[in-house]
Amino acid sequence: MDDSVGAIGEGVSRSTYEVRPEFDVAGVGIGRWLQSLTRAGQVQVRDGRLQLLTSYGREIDSAPLEEVRFSDWYAAGKRTLARVGGTRYLLRLEDQPRRDLRELVRVAHAKAEADRGSLGD
Repeated sequence: MDDSVGAIGEGVSRSTYEVRPEFDVAGVGIGRWLQSLTRAGQVQVRDGRLQLLTSYGREIDSAPLEEVRFSDWYAAGKRTLARVGGTRYLLRLEDQPRRDLRELVRVAHAKAEADRGSLGD
């Protein structure tokens, strides 16, 4: 039987219905100023939303990419300040994932701005 035909339980794999995240990095330290929320959390971008998750997969916070901001100020080490919705979080990310995430959010902001500009005509 073809895996893409039928209902779950009739040969269809679960992955057929799962949406892969556009960005997914684990082992992220997530805190709110001096309070550590998780030392091994996860940052995901899926369906235009950024999600901060605990190491157990429970959502800490999420917001549309248009409502996510990064500060140009970096704390010591591999940390960056992110504003998700209206809440500030201190994220501990390696350099490459941090650059990738910032670029993904920058592109989302540019697309949203372009959509607003084209709709305003």
